[in-house]
Amino acid sequence: MNRLVSGIVLAAAALAAILFLPVFALRLVVSVIAALAAYEYLRIVGADIRVFPSAAVVAWVLSGPVGVAALWLLVLMTFAMVAVGVLFTGQDAPRAAAGTFSMVYIGVPLGLLVMVHDGFGWQATIFLIAAVVVSDSMQYYTGRMFGRRPLAPTVSPKKTIEGALGGVVFGAIFTTVAGSYVFTGVGLVPLAVLGVVIVALGIIGDLFESRLKRQAGVKDSSDLIPGHGGVLDRIDALLFAIPAFWVFSLMYVA
Repeated sequence: MNRLVSGIVLAAAALAAILFLPVFALRLVVSVIAALAAYEYLRIVGADIRVFPSAAVVAWVLSGPVGVAALWLLVLMTFAMVAVGVLFTGQDAPRAAAGTFSMVYIGVPLGLLVMVHDGFGWQATIFLIAAVVVSDSMQYYTGRMFGRRPLAPTVSPKKTIEGALGGVVFGAIFTTVAGSYVFTGVGLVPLAVLGVVIVALGIIGDLFESRLKRQAGVKDSSDLIPGHGGVLDRIDALLFAIPAFWVFSLMYVA
């Protein structure tokens, strides 16, 4: 029951934010989400949690007027933070780099999500999120019904090849049908390919976080959301799908 109630509340809050918040307020919300997800990530990988605001800074700056030009700032921040971590806080290079990676892993995709919303409208934002949700759901149901062969047994034993294929099929169908209304004028083939790419990247994103949690010996990134785990658990697939969707939007819509 807790999972159902919290899921409904999360979905309603996300939909309300997308539909009604101005871009400035949405940037604030996304930056907070980036900070929370980064904090969870840093705890999982054992990096310095004091750098968790950096992902929020990247999301905020990237989604602002400077836009993609802010990626140069990201490069400078990456070098600076790794250097500071190694030289002045006593961290070894891998640990410092793992902490800095939160800016790329979390800050950049969430910043691009706001850019999608600002540049292509709330319809595009909802379309992307819905595509990931449909894919995840159909992976689960087709996996339960037909799953026999594990997809990545050492990382996520419950994921199956059959479930992944179900996600690909239904994800491609969804993006082809729904995308023809959201992106009028874009051909059916590019929309179908977009669906396959979103599903594939979503699976990779999910497995990536599962690997991190398995290495850390934890089930969820946190217990912040009753029945759902942490913020990172809810957006792991979306983080990998956002950049590809942004590139698609630039190529076919802009």
